[in-house]
Amino acid sequence: MKKLLFCLLLLNFLPASGQSYKITYEKWSNGTKNDNQDPILVFTNSTVTMVSSVGTFSGKNEFPFEQTFIDRNKQSLIQLAYLAENKFIATQDSLALAKQSFELLNETKTILGYKCQKAKTIINSNTIELWYTKDLKVQGAPTVLGQNLGLVLEMNRNNNFVITATKIEKLKKLPAEIDLPKTNFSDGLTYRDLLWKSRFVTLSVFENETINFSNQSKSNDSILRFANGTIILRKVKFPIITNGTPIFAELKTNSTGDAYDRTGSLFVIPVKDENTFFNGLKNGMNTLPIYQNGNGKTYQGVVLQDDYQPLTELMRFFTPFGIKQYNHISLKDKTWFNEVPYRQDISELQPILSNQEMWVGAFIGNYDQGGHRVSVEITIHPQENETKKTTFALPLFNTTNVMEMGGQEYATMFSVEKGLEVIFNLEKPIKNAQLRYITTGHGGWENGDEFVPKKNSIYLDEQLAFSFIPWRQDCGSYRLFNPASGNFGNGLSSSDYSRSNWCPGTVTNPMLIELGNLSAGIHTIRVQIPQGLPEGSSFSAWNVSGILLGELTK
Repeated sequence: MKKLLFCLLLLNFLPASGQSYKITYEKWSNGTKNDNQDPILVFTNSTVTMVSSVGTFSGKNEFPFEQTFIDRNKQSLIQLAYLAENKFIATQDSLALAKQSFELLNETKTILGYKCQKAKTIINSNTIELWYTKDLKVQGAPTVLGQNLGLVLEMNRNNNFVITATKIEKLKKLPAEIDLPKTNFSDGLTYRDLLWKSRFVTLSVFENETINFSNQSKSNDSILRFANGTIILRKVKFPIITNGTPIFAELKTNSTGDAYDRTGSLFVIPVKDENTFFNGLKNGMNTLPIYQNGNGKTYQGVVLQDDYQPLTELMRFFTPFGIKQYNHISLKDKTWFNEVPYRQDISELQPILSNQEMWVGAFIGNYDQGGHRVSVEITIHPQENETKKTTFALPLFNTTNVMEMGGQEYATMFSVEKGLEVIFNLEKPIKNAQLRYITTGHGGWENGDEFVPKKNSIYLDEQLAFSFIPWRQDCGSYRLFNPASGNFGNGLSSSDYSRSNWCPGTVTNPMLIELGNLSAGIHTIRVQIPQGLPEGSSFSAWNVSGILLGELTK
């Protein structure tokens, strides 16, 4: 089918002009020939040049794939990309070849029996050396670069990546497939954008959705809203994702009314499971399993219990002070950004996401009717070197009270030494276990834990596994995200101050804590933090989430 599609896009066969050639090229990295490569093919004569590959030319490559043509009469570059079955795009550039410039050097060497001269250029800080011959009276190259020098037989980039010709064949005429494409041409930017996006899977979750606090916030057929609009949810079907495939979550936000920095969380809930956090969203927080540690309070739905799993947190993010909505606040030499992009690698959560239908949710804690606007997408990027390991992931705890506006208790369980403890049972042993741990401290007054460094200690089976002080000292780097951030008499803005593992306008990265090999059976993980004491109506809290990762043993 691909072969037929390819042929239908071509003009009727034009007789070859002069001698025609087929050149095969192979790629080398750091002196070693690349394994399992698809060799580059160049077909050329005085009328047309085509750059392809063995797999692409035969129609055996997976989509997307691309071919490059040079119209020698018009000195025009044509690029043709097959994005999917019956879907292609092409672009034409009449100036690309003329814009190329080279330093022609006196050095020579012989490649496949032909005397070659050397040319050099610098592209995006990369030094490119091309070895070309004029003995064959044709032009061509294995890339767009150097197409008019002669016939390029070798390209060397930074002395660590080489494309070199391994075979030159004379042809009586070029194959019919080498004729110039006949199709409508898109502009170069559109071509590159569509080709790039076709190389990965994009799951569009939310687009310019409002997260605010209002009794007017209502669900519809596709977006569910809870806690007066501070949580939005949408059902998403994830494809099969092979282990080792990169997965990224991207969220963009700006203010549509709220002037303050707020806690945000992007999370998932399994659709198929019956006992999940979704029950608390529908029926109220007190329908969720309760955690108690002796401090007199009850915490709803925060730890793994029996068949209940807490929220799986994909990303913890923090809104800045009023980006976009408050850009009218003028300060000299400050040009405010209109939007914050948050993008995070979540590949380690593949065992949870692959081939599953999930509620994907976003939360921003705020009491503002205008609130915030968010867009969310998840991208999946297939690659050849996928690992064959069988990985494991189990959500253990998540104390971020995303239902804050629906009555969920703040995470103040660290006020006693026991802190947070979760008991879990492994049906099979796992090796190279890790805890994916996200932690942020809160309490926004001078002595609150937001501004006071506090040690986090993680105990596995009552043995200290890891301890550290989560602290961010780079918050001032994000001043241009924060137009409504208050300015103080000492010359600092509120958004400049260091905080307990977060800054206004940033993502908080997970820690991957090594736990070693875990046997089958019962284990405990306990998190201990010396939470600060309340002052009047002000109190401190710690939002922590933990997911157990590892490899299943055979």
